[in-house]
Amino acid sequence: MGIGLCRKLSTSWPKMEKTVNDGVSKSFVGKYFKLEARKSCFTRELRAGTATFLTMAYIITVNATILSDSGGTCSIADCSAPVMNQTSTPTPDCMFKQSNVGYQNCLAKTKSDLIVATALSSMIGSFAMGVLSNLPLGLAPGMGPNAYLAYNLVGFHGSGPLSYQTAMAVVLVEGCVFLAVAAFGLRAKLARMIPRSVRLACAAGIGLFIAFVGLQLHQGVGLIGPDPSTLVTITACDSTDPVTGACTGGKMRSPTFWLGSVGFLITSYGLMKEIKGSMIYGILFVTLISWSRDTSVTFFPHTTLGDANYSYFKKVVDFHKIESTAGAISFTNFNRTEVWLALATLLYVDVLATTGTLFTMAEIGGFVNDQGNFEGEYVAYMVDAGSTVVGSALGVTTTATYIESSAGIREGGRTGLTGVIVGLYFLLSLFFTPLLTSVPPWAVGPSLVMVGVMMMKVVKDINWEDMKEAVPAFVTILLMPLTYSISNGIIGGIGLYVALSLYDWILGLVRRFLKLRKTLVKEHNQVSAASGGGGAVVVVVV
Repeated sequence: MGIGLCRKLSTSWPKMEKTVNDGVSKSFVGKYFKLEARKSCFTRELRAGTATFLTMAYIITVNATILSDSGGTCSIADCSAPVMNQTSTPTPDCMFKQSNVGYQNCLAKTKSDLIVATALSSMIGSFAMGVLSNLPLGLAPGMGPNAYLAYNLVGFHGSGPLSYQTAMAVVLVEGCVFLAVAAFGLRAKLARMIPRSVRLACAAGIGLFIAFVGLQLHQGVGLIGPDPSTLVTITACDSTDPVTGACTGGKMRSPTFWLGSVGFLITSYGLMKEIKGSMIYGILFVTLISWSRDTSVTFFPHTTLGDANYSYFKKVVDFHKIESTAGAISFTNFNRTEVWLALATLLYVDVLATTGTLFTMAEIGGFVNDQGNFEGEYVAYMVDAGSTVVGSALGVTTTATYIESSAGIREGGRTGLTGVIVGLYFLLSLFFTPLLTSVPPWAVGPSLVMVGVMMMKVVKDINWEDMKEAVPAFVTILLMPLTYSISNGIIGGIGLYVALSLYDWILGLVRRFLKLRKTLVKEHNQVSAASGGGGAVVVVVV
């Protein structure tokens, strides 16, 4: 009976699929998205949207984890008073102690806010890209700008130079500037102002920076930790100091590290075999095991905070309302140097990432014409910039087109219907906040390392034989993880490129000056000769 049912389905399914595709293609939706004109159909676009979402869905938890490391809007006022003396005021170090229940509860709420904000901004961006530009692209908060804001601008738990509110104001202004740049068609010109080797090195440097974050204790698997002699060292310890992160137990004995390593291998194998959603599968494997309470790798230990997290986790389905990150924007400290440096850095990264990614996706999809343009290009840049403005209002960093959109294009996605379907998937994820907030850092860490792996591939395009290109590129890549700053890498690379170019520029100026001088002398001699000859003629006439 079961075999007969399978046979009936196998024979009737193609007819059903054709009927659905023909109906959608001839409907208003099909005509709006030009399904027949682009030789596509509804079911193909559905598969493409599903593939794109599976490959980029990791950003929901990864982005929230990174941004919540900044502490968000949490401050010392959210810390619990010392247990021994409930009347005393909490000290600033309470924000770095995992044992402080008050601050940890604030972080948990902030992470829930950021998960909703990430999913919501991704939904709006992907939906707008599909409807307005009719391109099969998915948008979400970009990797790189989120790490820059969390660890360079705001700093771990607010230890940086800017507050979270001021940093969000920087993102808002950057989005508005980029919107103006896109409106006037200046994006490509701005991108070409930066040396090509430095542009390529930025992607690799940001990848190393993100991977470095994923290897640390509070943000990832905990393989790397501080050392008083060598600054950093291998840890993965069974126990660590909750404030400094220094190893207090045996090295390489952390059960969560080994569990995260298995997740990394699962992701690596999946990507090696080109299995769609491989990053999600690695995260899911580690997360599901970590949800068991009575294990050494549990995310819900039998503590006050662990019990509270477990109670919220058991809801499974719940729509979380953004409480703290939406509208958390302040322009009060905009007179600081760090603000303008951050604005320039974010704009630079946004222009390069958006321009490069959009054009690459258009080439993969076969949309680029002989003039190097593609349909919907102008609107696509406008949507990308507008999504950043929306994202900053919700509390997340720069929203950008994702390179993972290539997964959907390879599945046959050719219209904006793919982007709309991606947006609908992000909409569904809004209702599973309890599950998404319960993803442990050792499940997210391997995906951060894998993002670094994928971003390193651009180094092959750098001309390592030319030292004028190679040295600035290497310094850019090196400074980002070692100084824990994306902007330092960009400044160092550009500065070194300018310094190495000075010789050529000065030599060129000298040559031009000598050539001009030679020309002037020659003209002067010709004038003098002509003047002398004319005098002789006058004498003869007289």
